[in-house]
Amino acid sequence: MNIQSRLTDLNESQMDDAQREVLKEILSGPRGNLDGPFLAWIHSPALANHAQRLGAFCRYHTKLELRLSELAILVTAAWWQSQAEWQIHEPIARKAGLAEQVIDAVREQRSPAFQRRDEVIVYRVGEELYRTRRVSEQLYAEAVDVFGEPAVVELVGIFGYYALVAMTLNVFAVRRDTDIPLPFIEP
Repeated sequence: MNIQSRLTDLNESQMDDAQREVLKEILSGPRGNLDGPFLAWIHSPALANHAQRLGAFCRYHTKLELRLSELAILVTAAWWQSQAEWQIHEPIARKAGLAEQVIDAVREQRSPAFQRRDEVIVYRVGEELYRTRRVSEQLYAEAVDVFGEPAVVELVGIFGYYALVAMTLNVFAVRRDTDIPLPFIEP
């Protein structure tokens, strides 16, 4: 896979012991690669270590179905217009069962026509959280009713973690599959 960034190239022979240890943990986990924000974070092994563990939880171990966590990630990628985040997660969201028209609407920052209530709630929480930096009492109550309080806590964690990912990818201009058109117009 073709990945580019503005970061200084760093191969394993140039890494210190702490970087090699984090690299080993990342490569032996469910991701199996040093893709996305890890290209940047490996330059700071302490950050990489903590971030990759939080990311593994947010991506693979929350109470939310994969379809819903990927929707939250796409909402975040669209908000931040994070090219690589979208490129990485859009195919996963599609495979997890998110409808094509929902994916397109989120990318175009239009309100999707959802068929499922749980998707409506995830989208509304993300949209309201990013737009107002809060979630209203009514929406909070709906989210807790649909998912339960622990899953709502985890949903907010997904939004927060993937905002960190998006900022990292944007600052370091990480791009994936550079031979295909970018999902967002560059500012």
